[in-house]
Amino acid sequence: MKKLFMYLTIIIIIAILLVLAINEYIKSTTTSRIVNSNLNDVDCIIILGAGLRNNGPSPMLEDRLEKGIELYNNGISNKILMSGDHSTDIHDEVNIMKTYAINKGIPSSNIFMDHAGISTYDSIYRAKHIFKAKKIVIVTQKYHLYRALYIAEKLGIDAYGVETNPIEYRGDTYRNIREIIARTKDFIKCLYKPQSTYLGNIIPITGNGDDTNDK
Repeated sequence: MKKLFMYLTIIIIIAILLVLAINEYIKSTTTSRIVNSNLNDVDCIIILGAGLRNNGPSPMLEDRLEKGIELYNNGISNKILMSGDHSTDIHDEVNIMKTYAINKGIPSSNIFMDHAGISTYDSIYRAKHIFKAKKIVIVTQKYHLYRALYIAEKLGIDAYGVETNPIEYRGDTYRNIREIIARTKDFIKCLYKPQSTYLGNIIPITGNGDDTNDK
């Protein structure tokens, strides 16, 4: 019994060290890709979904939208890809995201919606294979950028990240712990690069964003 306990303890310690090593590796290999806004020839700005509140964007999502709109207005790209979860009629991140940007003065035709961006991996995979984006700017909070940029690199996309303004949100501690696990999960996923959960018709980002409208 003592030997079994010892072996289990060793396995747990090794697993923890491996997870920590993967996390440091992902952060160290993507940090240089987190920039301010000095970019050009970018196919699109990708804004990743972050939940809804009271039939509008959550505080985290609103900050992502504001930063993405700022980059658009600064001429980083003339296309925005809203990628989020639209798995049910009552949970529709992308239409709310697009409406928010339209209300800020961005033409509907320049805003694409990825209705099947149900995970970070799916969002990045679909940006390449469905929307045919080759050079992208990803907008999200810094803790999330490392993983998104790592996925993009492994999928062969020229990607850069711009973080939202550094603000503390309720639940940050839980979110940071969860992200450690998520980075490890996507590290393993990127070893074999599975297809996105959902695919569909190709909609080139060079076209008209209204082609993604469903309402």
